[in-house]
Amino acid sequence: MSDEKLLNEEILEDMAEDRAEADVEAAVAAEPVESMDDYKEELEKSFQKVSEGDILTGTVIGVTETEVAVDLKYYAQGIITKENFSSDPDCILKDKVQVGDSITATVIKTDDGEGNIVLSSKEANDTLLWEKFENMLNERTVFPVKINGIVNKGVVANVEGVRAFIPASKLDAGYVENTEDWLGRTIDVMVITADPEKKRLVLSGREVARQKRQEDKNAKIAKCQVGAVLEGTVDSIQPYGAFINLDNGLSGLVHISQISMKRIKTPSEVLTVGDKVKVKVISNANNKISLSIKALQDVAEKEAAEEVFDYKEDGKAATSLGALLAGFKVE
Repeated sequence: MSDEKLLNEEILEDMAEDRAEADVEAAVAAEPVESMDDYKEELEKSFQKVSEGDILTGTVIGVTETEVAVDLKYYAQGIITKENFSSDPDCILKDKVQVGDSITATVIKTDDGEGNIVLSSKEANDTLLWEKFENMLNERTVFPVKINGIVNKGVVANVEGVRAFIPASKLDAGYVENTEDWLGRTIDVMVITADPEKKRLVLSGREVARQKRQEDKNAKIAKCQVGAVLEGTVDSIQPYGAFINLDNGLSGLVHISQISMKRIKTPSEVLTVGDKVKVKVISNANNKISLSIKALQDVAEKEAAEEVFDYKEDGKAATSLGALLAGFKVE
């Protein structure tokens, strides 16, 4: 091989090495440079003070038959014993939690003597659950429950593992005499008492039932068109008018001015409780039905006034145009 060719190969090798070194330097320069800011959050967590009663969230890093180890991003790890994990003595930890799971627990002790923080997920769950009940109380949340027991003056239901009491007076829109009929039924309720210290949870279905009843009534009223003629029964008489129970299940008021064509001082001059009457709907504004008896009387009188009678010798009245013209002779 000539000296010139050998020299060219060496030059090419040197250039290749230079490019490779440049590529490495560029790759290193492109890599992000770690700084203390990258570990700021973890450092702050490691220095924060942990106190008994705090609720912490960490990552499961180990599970045995008797305890769960939790990474809290703290200088000490957390330990949850089987007793502090569940009230069920037959609970198998490895079936309930796995490495990598996120878990929330309450601090029971800041040091178990071996540098670990003693935690209780059972207590944390209980605390969070009662906070949830308090939020449901404040927000008037409506939710379904199944009645699974009868007790003195009411019934009981289970809400996420907590026994809740529903007084008989709060079961429905009205007072319930026989609570046995409600066993096994599912009803919509709201929380009316949530006391975490006494572990007292009280529910009510009355407000929900009344609201639903009113919504159903409003829907029926909206369908009760102005001008409709209905039948009903006089339910009560007041100085200002009479309330009529209509055959469609609704109730309406006939004001004293709408009872009779004649001027009357009291509705009882014309009406009696229990009377069957025909009424006309004259308003359904503001979810209230206003009725009139007089409007039907007025229509009847107008029809009678417009009707033309022709009395024949046979004593029969005729109202047809043919009958009316039959007596006329055209010459």
